[in-house]
Amino acid sequence: MIATTQQSDSSQPIVRMRGITKRFGGVVALDDVDLDARAGEVLAIVGDNGAGKSTLIKILTGVYQPTEGTIELDGSTFSMSSHSDAIAAGVDAVYQNLAIADHLTPAENLFLGSELTRSIFGVKVLDNKRMRKEATATLKDRLGVQLKSMDVLTESLSGGQRQAVAIARAVHHDNLRVLVMDEPTAALGPQETARTLQLIKSLRDQGLAVIVISHSLDDVFEISDRIHVQRRGRCVGVVQTAHTDNEEVLSMIVGTKTIAGEH
Repeated sequence: MIATTQQSDSSQPIVRMRGITKRFGGVVALDDVDLDARAGEVLAIVGDNGAGKSTLIKILTGVYQPTEGTIELDGSTFSMSSHSDAIAAGVDAVYQNLAIADHLTPAENLFLGSELTRSIFGVKVLDNKRMRKEATATLKDRLGVQLKSMDVLTESLSGGQRQAVAIARAVHHDNLRVLVMDEPTAALGPQETARTLQLIKSLRDQGLAVIVISHSLDDVFEISDRIHVQRRGRCVGVVQTAHTDNEEVLSMIVGTKTIAGEH
């Protein structure tokens, strides 16, 4: 293995991925990759297209199963056969396409698939008032976001507001501990990028382990505590953000330098 991650402090990771290998037929998408995710930190995963970033997080979130390797949650081996298994274990993801239903309101999106109901004369109906109230509270209390109206269609929201709704849907689950975000600032303008980065910092400060995939090193250096670099399906190094710079990370991405451990 090219790089092994060493603990930078005494905290134990929530998630430990060890020796993760993924083959699609004759193609090796991941080759013996390790990853740690700790509470109260942002771990950035960087690398060129085809480096294995998306495959790695899809294994972490139960979308794919590894060909080889193990995943530990709180020190115990954990296997997932679906994304639902990951959510039940406290691991969720906000992907680049957000998976937001434009024809629904923010509250309806927040509770999509887990709608709240109430009974009227023995007949269950949607409890829209309660869903709207809880969605408003989640956005405000967890993310510091207050929409002008919860009754508009989500398609009318800005890119940053839609991102907030997608994040709120994930953090609404009481047991969420690890949140993966795939290119969270893609297609956002400067102001909305800044707001989204602040949301990520606030989630970290609330004790979540946040894993961010990003092509923007400027964003990575602003929000991350550690940087995990992928190249051609392998991890070529894990570095502490405060102890590295743009040039070193770029050299790892393009293959002119590897790091044999965290520093």
